[in-house]
Amino acid sequence: MTGHPTCTLIAHRNQNSYPCVIATIDEGKNMSGKKWWRRPVFILPVGLVAVGAIVVALVAFQPWRLFIDVTVNEELPTVTSSSQVDESAPSNESVADSPEAADSSSVKDAATPFPTKEPTSEPTPERVVNAEGTFLSHEHPTAGKARIITLEDGSRILRLVGLDTDNGPDLKVWLAAAPVIDGREGWFVFDDDEYLDLGPLKGNKGNQNYPIPADADITDLTSVTIWCDRFSVSFGAAQLLET
Repeated sequence: MTGHPTCTLIAHRNQNSYPCVIATIDEGKNMSGKKWWRRPVFILPVGLVAVGAIVVALVAFQPWRLFIDVTVNEELPTVTSSSQVDESAPSNESVADSPEAADSSSVKDAATPFPTKEPTSEPTPERVVNAEGTFLSHEHPTAGKARIITLEDGSRILRLVGLDTDNGPDLKVWLAAAPVIDGREGWFVFDDDEYLDLGPLKGNKGNQNYPIPADADITDLTSVTIWCDRFSVSFGAAQLLET
């Protein structure tokens, strides 16, 4: 008997003369034996792509940082200034040893003290807190204060006091012109306007100093943000108010 081209039909009779028909399954399906998505030729490339995607995600997000706190506590910079003495003033000793002084000493009243000139020195300027603000949370819980301080020598720093936020990848400290907005609407605004990058965040906890360049005009930079440069989002920010 002739069957389907992909099928072989075998007919025979047994001892009881009962016909029996056996059909073999499709040869192509019999050779595969597995579903197409279980074949090595499919599994291997998909596996490699999945591993690559996981590696890229780990490098970008660095999720382990969320469980690692870095605490940095710095003292306020100290500026020493030496007293300046007026070198041009004649000393008591040189005046007393001169002949003119010896001759006039007999005429002058002994009770009259010899006039002296006290050394002079420049008054030491005091450090000044120019502006201050309190952090509020954006994408991550953030607390602490930010202060713009002018030191005794006229240099300026941004000081973070009692900072407490989450760690993360590529965190920066920015002075920015954009206003601080509470809620999700304020997470992404700081790179839309003028800003000054003061460098990488030294630690997600503690008291830290960030020097402000001497030639930087920060008149319009009235906010501070802990900015994640990797994903362009604010972890937390503070609006600076003049003190």
